[in-house]
Amino acid sequence: MDIFSVIRLICGLTFFLFGMKVMSGDLEKLAGGRLETVLKRVTSRPLLSILMGLVITVAMQSSSAVAVMLVGLVNSGIMAFSQTVYVLFGANIGTTLTSWLLALSGIQGDAVWIRMLKPENFSPILAFFGILFVLFSKKEKRKSVGTVLVGFSVLMIGMVFMTQAVSPLAEDERFTALTVRFNNPLFGLLLGTVVTAVLQSSAASIGILQALSLSGAIPISTAAPIVMGQNIGTCITGVLSGIGSSNEAKRVPLVHTLIKTLGAAICLSVFVAVRLLFRPPLLETAATPWGIAVIHSAYNVITTLALLPFSKALARLTERMLPDKKKTGEAEPVYAPDERLLYAPAVAVRESEEITKRMGALAQSMLTLILTNLTKADDKTENELQTNEKRLDAYEDALDTYLVRLSPFAVSESDSRKITRMLHAIGDFERLGDHAINLLHAAKEIRKKDLVFSSEAEADLAVLTGALTEILNETIDCYRSNDRERAKLVEPLEQVIDGLVDKARVRHIRRLRESGCTVEAGVVYGEILTNLERVSDHCSNVAAAIIEGGQKEYDTHRYLNAVKHSDPAFRETYRRYEERYQLM
Repeated sequence: MDIFSVIRLICGLTFFLFGMKVMSGDLEKLAGGRLETVLKRVTSRPLLSILMGLVITVAMQSSSAVAVMLVGLVNSGIMAFSQTVYVLFGANIGTTLTSWLLALSGIQGDAVWIRMLKPENFSPILAFFGILFVLFSKKEKRKSVGTVLVGFSVLMIGMVFMTQAVSPLAEDERFTALTVRFNNPLFGLLLGTVVTAVLQSSAASIGILQALSLSGAIPISTAAPIVMGQNIGTCITGVLSGIGSSNEAKRVPLVHTLIKTLGAAICLSVFVAVRLLFRPPLLETAATPWGIAVIHSAYNVITTLALLPFSKALARLTERMLPDKKKTGEAEPVYAPDERLLYAPAVAVRESEEITKRMGALAQSMLTLILTNLTKADDKTENELQTNEKRLDAYEDALDTYLVRLSPFAVSESDSRKITRMLHAIGDFERLGDHAINLLHAAKEIRKKDLVFSSEAEADLAVLTGALTEILNETIDCYRSNDRERAKLVEPLEQVIDGLVDKARVRHIRRLRESGCTVEAGVVYGEILTNLERVSDHCSNVAAAIIEGGQKEYDTHRYLNAVKHSDPAFRETYRRYEERYQLM
């Protein structure tokens, strides 16, 4: 094996890892937010949870990525640690699919249909159709399917490169001697663990082993312990992802490592006992890619069957090894999804939506509180509003940074529009909180200076407060349900509120001229009117973002101008609101 063989091996490994990354990214994109929906349905029923873990791993093509995602979900409080154990069992079985696909490199036969099953023959065809989908299809899902096909083809070509690179080892006596050294099960276990930990991909290390097996120099007795070690090594990604997370989240990679280690201990003990007591000739035959796939699947199935009855005990053991930290005071709210969820962008988008809705509800509660206490705000009201304003600021800072980081990841066109909508909405929600604080300052002025509004001003404020409460509730509710039809009710009401504010200002100026209102009270009253109008403007922006979120192009001002001048439904809705809210 010369330097050029080493270069081809590195090239093949690079293609393999790149193809795996591309394929898994677009498979996850095709699955979209359904991955999160599946995970949230995980229950204590073992078989259902195992099946869900298997399906998710097939979609993501990586048990390590699933483990990292579970760490993120547990750290965010979305899932409980106890729900993840069965999912990990399913993930361990699901990840073996890749080894079966890679085993196609070892298929033998002269028939045309058999030769077409070899990666070097069918991969170019898949790549051709995949690139046609990517270049000429207008539908996003077909483009993603095309990318998956190209990624899979690159992965399989990488496997071909690795196979060709190691083929000279079949006649290399030094390599044969080296494999004899690793015939010791413990050495084989260690080798598989270290190589997989370095590559952080059990699929890649299994692929290398399958390529090496084509040399015919690796017996099953050597390959089996290496495969067991490779399954332990794949836990390193989850372990690294757990750094800096809560103790409950750290339990996920810990229990994953326990499952793999205990499984290796059980299977290796049985393997060694059988080898010493019975010395079956099968163990000394040369391993093949198909044989390695069988070992890989058998190991994970046996581990699951052996440990499944003790899953609750494993969870309790993990909890004892990593006990809960003593909590002091109220738990800090989650202001943005966990960074680890970037491994599954569609899941990150869905969780960002949930947190954005939480932010909107917080802004709604702040404005509702101050609108109902505008002339009688006390210290309790002030403290609550100031605390929630800080939370709103924290939400905006964290979500804005997170969504900007999420944008370049492999997200679907639909998710990309959701990100754009959220980036617009969080700014408006934060500004709603600012106006609540501005109204609080006005309320403090009223209380501090013992100001009194005229009965006419109080009546005008009551009408405006009713309209503001309705537009606020409509806005937050339609954002929560992403109801585009309901969002169309917001802009007509916003126009009515603008008209009400203008009329209230005219009446206010008249009262000042007629000395029906003091100057100090008039200044505060004007500030209140300004903030109420601004609140309705931000509600309009959020509603427009919901409506425009269903379009490829995002232009709020163009939409608002069009709907005001050419939509009969808008004019009818505006008329109904105008009749409902009138200044007497």
